[in-house]
Amino acid sequence: MAEQKSVVRKGSVTPATAAPTTKSGVKSEVNKVAVILVRAAFRIPQPVLDTLQMLRLVRRNYCVVINNTPTMKGMITKVKDYVAWGEIDEETLGMLVKKRGLEFLGRKNDSKNIYKYRTFEFNGKSYKPYFRLNPPQQGFGRKGVKMGFAAGGALGYRGNKINNLIQRML
Repeated sequence: MAEQKSVVRKGSVTPATAAPTTKSGVKSEVNKVAVILVRAAFRIPQPVLDTLQMLRLVRRNYCVVINNTPTMKGMITKVKDYVAWGEIDEETLGMLVKKRGLEFLGRKNDSKNIYKYRTFEFNGKSYKPYFRLNPPQQGFGRKGVKMGFAAGGALGYRGNKINNLIQRML
């Protein structure tokens, strides 16, 4: 039996199950990204609305924590005019789960084992994949929810400053 070689072509995508590597070839940990729906889902184009529903962002001030993968980055890019996002640290994630996490008490699969329910795993417990937050104390920003974060508003990429926003919303 002949052995098959795996060929990596330029521009090809590695499988999602493979751990990302740095330039030095060392495997790195996948970062978690927090995404918060800031603007109301009113008069949104249907493809954007579908993406928000896939992310489980169905109401204002809902937050989801997702892995920082290329697929998720593409989804965030599609809804960038309606959400705020950034890398969440472990301390803020622990506070978020402790104060706003709803434990998932149902079964993991349906009765025919066709559908698997999505849950958020943290410290060995299963939680619902979204968090309901309050509006932030001191508001979203000087220019409100219609401007980008770089321009003094609330929308778009915040980096590590998303932790401050989440703590004000708890």
